[in-house]
Amino acid sequence: MAMSCKDGKLGCLDNGKYVRYTPEQVEALERLYHDCPKPSSIRRQQLIRECPILSNIEPKQIKVWFQNRRCREKQRKEASRLQAVNRKLTAMNKLLMEENDRLQKQVSQLVHENSYFRQNTHNPSLPAKDTSCESVVTSGQHQLASQNPPRDASPAGLLSIAEETLAEFLSKATGTAVEWVQMPGMKPGPDSIGIIAISHGCAGVAARACGLVGLEPTRVAEIVKDRPSWFRECRAVDVMNVLPTANGGTIELLYMQLYAPTTLAPPRDFWLLRYTSVLEDGSLVVCERSLKSTQNGPSMPLVQHFVRAEMLPSGYLIRPCDGGGSIIHIVDHMDLEACSVPEVLRPLYESPKVLAQKTTMAALRQLKQIAQEVSQTNSSVNGWGRRPAALRALSQRLSRGFNESVNGFADEGWSVIGDSMDDVTITVNSSPDKLMGLNLTFSNGFAPVSSVVLCAKASMLLQNVPPAILLRFLREHRSEWADNNIDAYLAAAVKVGPCSARVGGFGGQVILPLAHTIENEEFMEVIKLEGLGHSPEDAIVPRDIFLLQLCSGMDENAVGTCAELIFAPIDSSFADDAPLLPSGFRIIPLDSAKEVSSPNRTLDLASALEIGSAGTTKASTDQSGNSTCARSVMTIAFEFGIESHMQEHVASMARQYVRGIISSVQRVALALSPSHISSQVGLRTPLGTPEAQTLARWICQSYRCYMGVELLKSNSEGNESILKNLWHHTDAIICCSMKAMPVFTFANQAGLDMLETTLVALQDISLEKIFDDNGRKTLCSEFPQIMQQGFACLQGGICLSSMGRPVSYERAVAWKVLNEEENAHCICFVFINWSFV
Repeated sequence: MAMSCKDGKLGCLDNGKYVRYTPEQVEALERLYHDCPKPSSIRRQQLIRECPILSNIEPKQIKVWFQNRRCREKQRKEASRLQAVNRKLTAMNKLLMEENDRLQKQVSQLVHENSYFRQNTHNPSLPAKDTSCESVVTSGQHQLASQNPPRDASPAGLLSIAEETLAEFLSKATGTAVEWVQMPGMKPGPDSIGIIAISHGCAGVAARACGLVGLEPTRVAEIVKDRPSWFRECRAVDVMNVLPTANGGTIELLYMQLYAPTTLAPPRDFWLLRYTSVLEDGSLVVCERSLKSTQNGPSMPLVQHFVRAEMLPSGYLIRPCDGGGSIIHIVDHMDLEACSVPEVLRPLYESPKVLAQKTTMAALRQLKQIAQEVSQTNSSVNGWGRRPAALRALSQRLSRGFNESVNGFADEGWSVIGDSMDDVTITVNSSPDKLMGLNLTFSNGFAPVSSVVLCAKASMLLQNVPPAILLRFLREHRSEWADNNIDAYLAAAVKVGPCSARVGGFGGQVILPLAHTIENEEFMEVIKLEGLGHSPEDAIVPRDIFLLQLCSGMDENAVGTCAELIFAPIDSSFADDAPLLPSGFRIIPLDSAKEVSSPNRTLDLASALEIGSAGTTKASTDQSGNSTCARSVMTIAFEFGIESHMQEHVASMARQYVRGIISSVQRVALALSPSHISSQVGLRTPLGTPEAQTLARWICQSYRCYMGVELLKSNSEGNESILKNLWHHTDAIICCSMKAMPVFTFANQAGLDMLETTLVALQDISLEKIFDDNGRKTLCSEFPQIMQQGFACLQGGICLSSMGRPVSYERAVAWKVLNEEENAHCICFVFINWSFV
C-alpha cells in the first residue's frame, strides 16, 4: 500500500487510492497537529466531531494523515541536522587545513634551523650566532622592538602600538611566532569544543583555540569583550578612554583586575590597550596587550595589594563562516609574575594548560553556550522556572560571590579581625552595599536579621589526591564534613518560606532534580537539608533548608582541571536577584607538569583499603612510587549573615568549624589517595582483594556452622560472588576485633550506611560506642555466651551511628568467625531490619 503524500494534501486508503484534502482541511489538520501531533483514536474521533470541515473524512484517513505528517517532520529535522553537521565538518576541515599549513611552515623553519646548526657544528670558523637565520619563534619580538622606537601617548603613538599588537597577534593566531603543541587530552573533531593548543618554550604562558560558533562576528566580538561575563576570575574591566581610528577601528585603554584563586596569593591587575578593527578579507579582530613604561604610552599607577601582570599580544580573530556563524581563533599570552607567589603555587602561574582551561576554553564555551541558547528559541524551563540564560547568570553570581569572599577586598568593605597569621582567617563586612541585597528579602514587615557578613576562610595543601574524586565525595557525602547547626547558621539571613511540595527522602541531604546542566563540566542543582535548625537553647524550630549548589570540574578524565563546589542558602521560591551568601570549596591541581592517570575509581571508600589477614585494614603498597604523586591546593570559604553583637561568638564558632572541615578533608583525602589504593587491583569495586574475599567466605561458613542456615539467600559459588552478595546484603553486617576494647574492622554497604561512616573511618569506632547504656549491659551479659558457644541472639534495641543519630533494629545475631585453622578470627554482627529513628 502506498503511504506517501505531498505537502500534506493527499491521504491514502487501503485500496491504494489517494484522497485529496482541500486547503481548508489541511489548514485545520495542521492546527490540530501543532496542538497534538500524535492523537489517540478517541481523540481523532473527537477532532472530527469538533471540526465540521473534517466531517467527511474517515478516522482511518485522519490517522494516516498524522502518520505522514510526523514522518515529514522527522525527515525535515534529520535533513536540518545533517546540513548543520555538514557545515560544521566543512568549517572544521578548513581549520584543520590551516593548522596543517601552519605546522608545515613550522617544520620547514625547524629544518632550516637544524641545517644551520649542523653547519655551525661542523664549521667552527663560523660565528657563534647568526641572527639573520634566527627563527621567528625566538627573535620576532626582539626585532620588532629594535625597529620601533618608543612611542608617545598621542593618538598616533597609540595607533602605532595597536598596529604592532595586531601584527604580533596574527603571527601567533595563524603563524609560527609561538611553538604550539596540542593540549593534552583534547582531540579535535566535529563534536569537540575546538582545536586547543598550548605554548612550548616561549616567554610567559600562552594558549590558543580555534572553533566554530553559531553567532555572527559582531555578536562574537561583543561577547568576548565583555570579559567579566564569562571569565570567572575577572573582577572588573574599566574602559578609561576610547579613541576612533581612521580605518574605522577603535582603540580602548583598559584597566582590568583579576581575583586571586586562593587565599595564599595576591590578585593581579593589567593596564591594557585593546584594538578592534576589520581586516581586508572581512575578518573582525580584537587584540590586546599591556602598556608598559618602555613604550612611553599612558601609564596607570600601581594599585595596593595587586600585582601588576603583563598581557603579551593576545586577542580574537573572528571570520564569517559560509552558511552563517563564525570561525574564531583565540590567543591568550600572559606573564603572570609567578615570582610573587609561594613556590608551591607557581605552577598555577607558569602552566599554559591552566591558562587554556580557565581562560581560553572558557571563552569558547561561553560562545558555544550562547549560540545554543539562541538556536533553541523554545528553551526548556526547569522545574524552578529558570531558562538557561537565567541559570547561567545565577552560576556567575555564585562564582563571583565566592571569589569576593576568598579575596576580601578592602574597597568592598572587608576587614580582617583577630590574628591575620591564624590558620583560619576571619573577615567581616558591614558595608551598606553588602547588606542591602542581603536583607532585601525582609522588606515586607520582617526585621533584618543581618548587620554584618562574616567569612571564615583557609587554604590547605593536599598530597596525591585527584581533585575531581575528592570534590565528588564532598558533594555526595555531606554528612562526612557538614554540621547541621552550621547549615542553619548559613541560612540565618534567608527567610525560608513554606515549601509547596515535599520531596521524598530520609532526613538529611535530598537532591532535587537538576535545575540545569550548564555544560558537561559544570551543572547546578538544588539540594534540601531536611529538619535542620539551631541548637535547642536557641528555641528555633527545626526546618528544611534549601541550598543552590554549583558543581564543576568533577570529570576524572579532565586532568589538571580546577574543581569547585559552591553553594548558598536560598528561599524555597527564590527570585533571580535573591540575596546569596556563597560558601564552598575550590581545589586546584598544582603539579601541571606531572600527568596523573585517572583510572575508573569508585567514590566508595571501601575500595580505598584492603582487608588484611589479621582482620584489620591496611594500606596497599603504591607500586608506582612517586611518579603518581600530585599536589593540589584547596581553598575553603564560608559566609554567615549575623547580627553585630554575635560577631565574636560566630567568629569563634566559624573558626572551629573550618578547622573541623580541614580535619575531615585530610582524612578523606588520605583514604582517596592512590597510595592507599592497590595499583594492581581493578579499582572499580571494593570486592577485588583476596583478603576481603577470604573474610567473606569465613563469615558465611561460620554462620552456617553455628546457626545451621545460610547467611546469604543464594548459594553463591566462588569467593568473589560470596563477597559481592555479602556486600549488597540488605541487613547491616559488621565485624569487630576480638580485643578487650573491640573495634570495627569490616562492614558491608548496609553496615556503613547504618553507622554513617566509611570503611576508612570504621576502624576508629569501638563496639561500645554504638550502644546506649541498655545495649552495653546486654552486650556485656551476652559476650561470654558468644565466646563460649560461638553465637548469641540479641533482642531488638537502639544503637547510635557515628554521627550520633539513633538507629533501631528488630534483632541482632552475633557469632565468632573462624579461619581455616578453626581459630577465632573476629566477631561478626548482623543487625536485622534497621532504620533511623
